[in-house]
Amino acid sequence: MPRELLKGNVAMAEAAIRAGLEAYFGYPITPQTEILEHFSKRLPELGRAFVQAESEVAAINMIYGAACTGARVMGSSSSPGVSLMMEGLSYIAGTEIPTVLINVMRGGPGLGNIAPSQGDYFQAVYGGGHGDYPRIVLAPSTVQEAIDLTVLSFDLAEKYRTVVILIADGSIGQMMEPAELPEMRPVNRVDWPWATNGAIGRERRILSSIYIDPNEEEITNLRLFERWKEIQKNEVRYKEYYCDDADFVVVGFGTAGRVALSSVRAARQQGIKVGLLRPVSLSPFPYQVLDELSKRVQAFLVVEMNMGQMLNDVLMATKGRVPVEFHGRPGGVVPFPDEILAEIQRVATTKLSVAPDPRHAWYDRMLAMTK
Repeated sequence: MPRELLKGNVAMAEAAIRAGLEAYFGYPITPQTEILEHFSKRLPELGRAFVQAESEVAAINMIYGAACTGARVMGSSSSPGVSLMMEGLSYIAGTEIPTVLINVMRGGPGLGNIAPSQGDYFQAVYGGGHGDYPRIVLAPSTVQEAIDLTVLSFDLAEKYRTVVILIADGSIGQMMEPAELPEMRPVNRVDWPWATNGAIGRERRILSSIYIDPNEEEITNLRLFERWKEIQKNEVRYKEYYCDDADFVVVGFGTAGRVALSSVRAARQQGIKVGLLRPVSLSPFPYQVLDELSKRVQAFLVVEMNMGQMLNDVLMATKGRVPVEFHGRPGGVVPFPDEILAEIQRVATTKLSVAPDPRHAWYDRMLAMTK
């Protein structure tokens, strides 16, 4: 397919259609509303289902019901809207139903603002509803990657009967870039052995997340974890840049990782041996890669558009072997390449020590900067 100029939200929606999406359920909220708007036109044209629900709570439960039939379905929202979906998402996970959800993140907490943020990392990776259940979380940094990961999300959801969340901050949703869409796949409804798609000529299939007997609930949790071990073994995704000879490594995902790449290239031109690790799968997280890097680099610099959420995973992966520094811009502020470059220069020229919480030193620097 030829490359064309596409807005991120539109690109993700069209990619889902071309991946064989049968039905979409959602509710408008900035900065992801263009996803819903694109579906509202395209899905009826193709004879597929589009429903603007009365709320995010209604939307996620419609997704739950439709997904139980074995159809490829999805929803999308933005931060506070996704919060409203959490109960239903937990039901879906407990029922072991493949589902894709896109979160185009905005500033928070609370209603916050409509600016791009990465403050939903904890919600996506560690939260996402009550109970013990894992989920796959993917984070694109370009419109092209958003397209590719949207298509991949459906395949992974069905392969592992799991929830897949694609988190793209508002910058990814709103920016326009040249990108290539995939060929249109035909809608192919698989007769999954678990799907409630009509019981003519066979026994009824019952799908539920209710296990009144604690022993049965425990067995379900253990089954989910056994599946998660397979996901951890097979589905870790990341991008490395200039890490082969790096003395220092920047770690960032999504837009923060994209901006950091510009800073790393500028630092390289200044003779600083710095690399970039950009996690693409935030869950499962590339712990082993960071573990190996921590055995040969002098320090890490974590860059996020939040108060330091992925930072916790980097600290766990590096096990205190080397200093881990942090630079964050919360509340919907996107960092500039020059400020990350300044942080790289600071890390490269300062004698660092392993700190129990790098956020404290970062906060003091940010406070001094704003006075």
